Amino acid sequence: HVQLVQSGGGLVQAGGSLRLSCVASGRAYAMGWFRQAPGKEREFVGAITWRGDRSYYAASVKGRFTISRDNAKNTVYLQMNSLKPEDTAVYYCATDEAGIYSGSSVNEYDYWGQGTQVTVSS
Repeated sequence: HVQLVQSGGGLVQAGGSLRLSCVASGRAYAMGWFRQAPGKEREFVGAITWRGDRSYYAASVKGRFTISRDNAKNTVYLQMNSLKPEDTAVYYCATDEAGIYSGSSVNEYDYWGQGTQVTVSS
């Protein structure tokens, strides 16, 4: 069983930055980031391979968000810059059983972090 513990988030003005962290138990896993706004479905934000050699982003965040990792700490980061009010959501990190999936399908992920609120004021 994989445990994912998130930290970071909070309230920021539009144009500001925040960084989220996700610590995984055991070892390095490929990791996806998702977000869910009130009344909306959970949507893919981005993902990174377990090696950290490739990352993928949704069109809505590409160029503003960056996913990175420190495998010595089993930690994945989501750096969010130039935040917009529409980025307001609960953000989740997630991984699959094998720890290798880095795609956008929410159904492929088996383990989820507890979620962290990001609120961007205009």
